[in-house]
Amino acid sequence: MLERQQHRLALERRLDTTPVVALIGARQVGKTTIARRIADDRAPAHYFDLERPADLARLTEPELSLGPLSGLVILDEIQRRPDLFPVLRGMVDRHPDRRFLILGSAAPELLRQSSETLAGRISYYDLPPLRLGELGASELGASELGASELSVEGSPGHESIGDRLWLRGGFPRSFLAPDDESSFQWRLDFIRTFVERDLPALGSRVPAHTHDRFWRMLAHAHGQRWNGARFASSFGVAATTVRSYLDLLTSALVVDQLRPWFENVGKRQVKSPKVFIADSGLLHALLDLADRTAVERHPVLGASWEGHIINQLCAATESRPDQRYFWATPSGAELDLLIVRGTERIGFEVKRTTQPASTKSLTSARQTLRLDRTYVIHGGQHSFWISPDVEAVAADDVVTRTDW
Repeated sequence: MLERQQHRLALERRLDTTPVVALIGARQVGKTTIARRIADDRAPAHYFDLERPADLARLTEPELSLGPLSGLVILDEIQRRPDLFPVLRGMVDRHPDRRFLILGSAAPELLRQSSETLAGRISYYDLPPLRLGELGASELGASELGASELSVEGSPGHESIGDRLWLRGGFPRSFLAPDDESSFQWRLDFIRTFVERDLPALGSRVPAHTHDRFWRMLAHAHGQRWNGARFASSFGVAATTVRSYLDLLTSALVVDQLRPWFENVGKRQVKSPKVFIADSGLLHALLDLADRTAVERHPVLGASWEGHIINQLCAATESRPDQRYFWATPSGAELDLLIVRGTERIGFEVKRTTQPASTKSLTSARQTLRLDRTYVIHGGQHSFWISPDVEAVAADDVVTRTDW
């Protein structure tokens, strides 16, 4: 069992100081497993799954059901009962020592209701799919991965943990599946269930086949700038309509939008977001790429690896979503990832190559944006300085560095 210990400990710390903690993440990303581990450590604890009719029935009169409970109360899939938020506010105000852990799939109803009724009483914690930095020996041993997956990248007949995470993605059941075929089938089933059941539960009235078609078309544009007019033409609807499809998938945490950075630098700059399927394993399933060979033969190869590495960088740098951007000009200058923390600007270029080099585009970005640090992340085995201003960092070193 993959416990995701660092996230569990972070949630424990928040529960020590905040009466309500909201654990937000995509479906099947491991929220319930973490919540149950926390419950084991915090007796008494009471668990309600709001997708179970029996638990919903218990909450018909929430004041009567929740009022007498002490210790920790866990409410899973809280977006199905947004009317509970005012009840929680009253309980928190009357019993400041009580703790609530609420789990949700980032539905708009969840965020809106909690913001309106629990301001000053709630802390949000985003749980992403698995990241490479989590997969150390302390959390994942040989018995779970199998001997081959613990071997060194490049060894004959073996696959590294990093490659496995890229190809299968970070949903625990996909990553830990006994073989590639089982992993791929899990992801296909996830996609079907998500569009047929989960999106309607999040408030969508768009037919499932429309969402499915849109999501698969979006996979072909993975890593590209959003072109609403092109998608609108394909669907025969307004650009605002396809944008609502995109925003719904983003709010459900299965799609990422990387915002453009623009400022007065004397150049025209791109102002449309870049769009990524949030998990590389889902991307490969949406494109019907069942194994490594299929991925490596597909035009999405470079963009898939770029999106995967950007996810690892965001986790390793511990940057917030509002600190992450990309930068581009119509003339072709571009920076894959720009992290802005206060006055510091850090630029990353991601290249799936073993021979990284500085480019005119990177030089332009470094000079125009006045970058404090500049890195090229590459697929080789060694990190080294390309020039006094640009460091090449091996992808395997991203999660082990402590100076981001």
